[in-house]
Amino acid sequence: MPPHTHSPNVALAALAPPAFTPGLHRTTPMTHPVRHHPVAFAAALLASGLFHALPAQAQSAPAETAAPANANTEAPELATVVIKTKRAHRVSKGATNLPMEVKDTPQSISTIEQEDMNDFGTTGSNDALKMGTGINVEVYETNRVALNARGFEIQSTQIDGLGMTNDWGVVTGQQDTFLFDKIELIRGANGLLTGVGNASGTVNYVRKRPTNKDGGQLQLSTGSHGLKRGALDHNKVLTQDGKWAGRVVVVQEDKDSYLRALADQRTSLYGVIDGQIGDHGMLTVGLTHLKNKQKSPMWGSLTLNRVDGSQAEFDVSSSTSQDWTYWNTESTSAFVEYTHSLGAAWEAKLTYNKRRGEEQTRLLYAYSFSGALNTDNTGLVGWPYRSVTTNDNDLLDANVSGEFSAFGREHSLIAGVSHSTQAHDTDTYSVPDASMLQALPAFPYGGNVYAEPAWGARAPATGSEQKLTRFYGSTRLALTDSLKAIAGVNVVKLDREGNSQYGAIVSSTDYPTIDKTSPYLGFTYDFAPHLLGYASYSEIFQYQDQVDVTGTYLDPMKGVNHEIGVKAEWLDNRLLTTFAIFGAQQKGISTYVGMTASGQYYYAPQDVKSRGFEVEVAGRIGQDARLTLGLTQLELTGPDGQDIFEWVPRTTVNLRYDTRLAAMPKLKLGVAGRWQSDVEKSGGAKQGAYVVANAFTSYELSDKATLRLNVNNLFDKKYLGGLAYGAIYGAPRNAALTLEYKL
Repeated sequence: MPPHTHSPNVALAALAPPAFTPGLHRTTPMTHPVRHHPVAFAAALLASGLFHALPAQAQSAPAETAAPANANTEAPELATVVIKTKRAHRVSKGATNLPMEVKDTPQSISTIEQEDMNDFGTTGSNDALKMGTGINVEVYETNRVALNARGFEIQSTQIDGLGMTNDWGVVTGQQDTFLFDKIELIRGANGLLTGVGNASGTVNYVRKRPTNKDGGQLQLSTGSHGLKRGALDHNKVLTQDGKWAGRVVVVQEDKDSYLRALADQRTSLYGVIDGQIGDHGMLTVGLTHLKNKQKSPMWGSLTLNRVDGSQAEFDVSSSTSQDWTYWNTESTSAFVEYTHSLGAAWEAKLTYNKRRGEEQTRLLYAYSFSGALNTDNTGLVGWPYRSVTTNDNDLLDANVSGEFSAFGREHSLIAGVSHSTQAHDTDTYSVPDASMLQALPAFPYGGNVYAEPAWGARAPATGSEQKLTRFYGSTRLALTDSLKAIAGVNVVKLDREGNSQYGAIVSSTDYPTIDKTSPYLGFTYDFAPHLLGYASYSEIFQYQDQVDVTGTYLDPMKGVNHEIGVKAEWLDNRLLTTFAIFGAQQKGISTYVGMTASGQYYYAPQDVKSRGFEVEVAGRIGQDARLTLGLTQLELTGPDGQDIFEWVPRTTVNLRYDTRLAAMPKLKLGVAGRWQSDVEKSGGAKQGAYVVANAFTSYELSDKATLRLNVNNLFDKKYLGGLAYGAIYGAPRNAALTLEYKL
């Protein structure tokens, strides 16, 4: 097996090369299980049949008849106002599961709006996350990244506030941002939302939903590296009374790359309808189909350190892949939501999500037995790999929420239960011995230096299932006019089974059942109408697949987050500033120790602490000017009090600014940038402090047509996109031209 790409004392999940078949963990050159599988009827159902199943006698809705937000306080009015009101006043539940404004939430939350993603041309979700305050996107391959916040890997990724945990923190592929209204970044332990995870944070993708008006937009783009992209977003009110509406999003993107031979094709289809059922119910149904094809991907990273201790420098186009390699993923997911009004200010909600996916790979991993290149850049060998992985996810969530009166004040409450299942299976193809570990030429080499093997039989390699059941509840209590308390609890039970464990393949694995309870407690105090102080404490747990020297599984690691801060609104509430001081701790995180005589890797738990502060300014600073400015400063220490996780930048600064010129109101200009401090990896590469800047300019050709030019990496900075699990060079300067037309 190829050697591990981590330093053997500081990785989050584990720090040594597992001795099992590729497919379980990103710290080896393996394909991480992704939930993908084709369902052929999805596109047709979304594009046509779903809409025609509804009443077709009306072609449009009245101009705008939405009732005020409190119009549904009496049951007889529900039949005419509940849907239009909900569409117009959808509120995120942030970090607490309660519908609160960002200002009133006792935790750090940042939002990347669709307008930002659109203006700056960030069509991929990982690219969009690079704009977020306190989020680091560690790019170590062409198809996988790891996300971290506050020094720890983000292991919870959600859609509309629901989702399975991202077991290892790895993200395979990119979702198209055109599918979403916004992306929320909730930093700190978030047990009320996720059940299991760690003290880093949660990424929540908020899908587009039907609106109260017909219309949409069409985008056509071309640009560097053969970029060709078309995107359509169309909303339709389906009945005259406005009770039913639907929305379809279709995206097709093809492009090559600055990396040798790399090419990507991404197809995204999404359809959703919502409408009123009876006098008290609201039904929403949606389907998403994603298909991604990647030719000549890099599996694993560049080897940059040499045996003499120097660091190699290559052209940014350098790649370890071969022309016969590919990494294809396909998935279909569906969701159904039913919300039922129980009376004034109370409702019950039932949600079911299902996802089926498939991943197919033919890959080559290039590595050195010594972990370093020779001085003439030789020393690499190749490991070919082929696999098919299938994944199935099901999640059912039911909750009741509302407001109640007690002690002369109004309070809010939510309580619910959810049950989710996750199953994955990976099959691999055998490789003839003669095709394994052949020597590669001096790097960089071409795409035809390692012949594709004559693949052998397909056979099951790994598989696992898990069931997660949780009860959650939280309440916001108005203790005084100014003092509010948010208290919550999350109780989880996790059962797992399978035929693999971290570090070895076994015929069966006896995973321990995990029963844990995570509390949440927060306070907010209104010092003035636009000035709020807050404090919060939260916990969360994450299971671990690593074993100690006796073969016993390590206990789940415990994430703890405590935070105090101040939030203030300015300029008639158009600008929000946040200052937060935080402390986070991962207790009992697995750390590689060594190998037993039988070849089993074993680990020991250790505690890692993070502390620091964050500042964010976000909103409008003028009628036509928007600003987001974020700063994160942190320290990371191990159990000995010394620096640890040296690949995590200690200081990051994010900036987004756009404006219209008074003299030319049809012209819009914007700039975005990210600066980070220097990082390094023990026994690996180093990267000095650097800044990457992006810019755009757009011009309104008419009331409906806008032309936009995006330039990324404006100063053509050469840099490594992260060091946690290896590194590849970031993209050099590139540009895209987009025509946008309002429908």
